[in-house]
Amino acid sequence: MAKYIVLCAFSVSLCAATSAYAGGACAIPEIAAVVQNQLRVVVNLSDANGGIFKPNRMWAAVVDRKGVLCSVASSAEFAPTFDVWPGSRAIAIAKAGTANDFSNNGLALSTANLYAPTLPGGSLWGLNQSNPFKPTDLALSVSALGDTPGGIITFGGGVALYQGLHVVGALGVSGDSSCADHAIAFRMRKLAGFDGVPAGQAPDDTDNIIYAPAGTAPVGFEQPHCFPQDLTPAQVETIPPH
Repeated sequence: MAKYIVLCAFSVSLCAATSAYAGGACAIPEIAAVVQNQLRVVVNLSDANGGIFKPNRMWAAVVDRKGVLCSVASSAEFAPTFDVWPGSRAIAIAKAGTANDFSNNGLALSTANLYAPTLPGGSLWGLNQSNPFKPTDLALSVSALGDTPGGIITFGGGVALYQGLHVVGALGVSGDSSCADHAIAFRMRKLAGFDGVPAGQAPDDTDNIIYAPAGTAPVGFEQPHCFPQDLTPAQVETIPPH
């Protein structure tokens, strides 16, 4: 079963031959496979996505519009010498769930966009307690495919997937700084071709990350910088040759 999951995550043809992943519940198995196929490319980009690690060490998860977990992949599957933080698996799943939960056909909100409004005193304060992660899906020994794990994460790394301006699910990644996580998710979605968002809070009307100016607290839909090497929003949208 484990071998099947890995193969399905990185092979469009294998996934297209089946109607679903575990439990027969995922509504977008082919889309999930196309998105996950980009993980190997993006973690090896020359700019390291502005992250701590090069190559980046990531978990990636995809959910469908109902929040059903379609796929979980790890960069350790194709780069076993670069171990991935075990705790980032659940975070990646929760990021996917969050981006799906709070994006729709009128407005896309990445998890990075939710940082400031969920701070104390913000208009969405308390959102983090709204959809708790299922404790039974936390263990690495549990695949959780076909389940609806839930979870809310309000920092970078989760983006909704769009097909024809309609949300079909979401991607969540974790394993580096939250700023790099956002860049990786944003770029994976772009390469997969599911980035046609209807509108967003960023200056270019996307759900790209919006950084608070240095030395100021984030407001609106901003997130603070992580490290000096963070990519700018424009750099996030420009994928280096690969």
